[in-house]
Amino acid sequence: MPRKAVGRARTGSDRSYHHGDLRRTLLDVALRLLEKFDPGHLSLRAIAREAGVSRAAPYHHFADREALLAAVAAEGFRALRAAMVERVASSEGNPLARMQEMGVAYVLFAVRNPQLYRLMFGGELRDRERHEELARESGATYAALGTAMQESMGNGSGGRGAPGEFALSAWALVHGLAMLLVDQRVGEPDMSDHQVEALARQATEVLGRGVAG
Repeated sequence: MPRKAVGRARTGSDRSYHHGDLRRTLLDVALRLLEKFDPGHLSLRAIAREAGVSRAAPYHHFADREALLAAVAAEGFRALRAAMVERVASSEGNPLARMQEMGVAYVLFAVRNPQLYRLMFGGELRDRERHEELARESGATYAALGTAMQESMGNGSGGRGAPGEFALSAWALVHGLAMLLVDQRVGEPDMSDHQVEALARQATEVLGRGVAG
């Protein structure tokens, strides 16, 4: 299945930086490199080289490698949240159906951006607490899932549980399926969007039955 990149470098060349927002360029270059390499292989030196700037240039915007990767992960959470919100906005179903669509969008995002998804949730970032932007964006993404769950529970849940409890269950379910697909533990290599969506819908329907009773 074709992988859809979250960001692209905004330079006149695919390999060099000429003018404008260096911070933005470095983030776009890192996102592009994540299409080819896992997070552990990203270095400030490689990103600077790909952007066409000196080795010292990234330090004008990022204290160290982890700070840059945290900013990239924050970009990922923004893109994930946007994908979920967009999918829900295009859905004409009831609140429960919209919650399921959000889960489908979550899994599709992970499969389309596997290395970025690994960075967002993996162990490459060892001190997440010190990165305010990352904490803010990841929190907002989880809150969006919680809001969808709150709305779906108002559609026949009968008050059988707190929205926060179901939101955690929903996150665990879609995240688990996403990781299984990213690691190719289920399904087939190079699955189409349609095949991934079918698996995600099957899983979220199980959760939906639990919410609706």
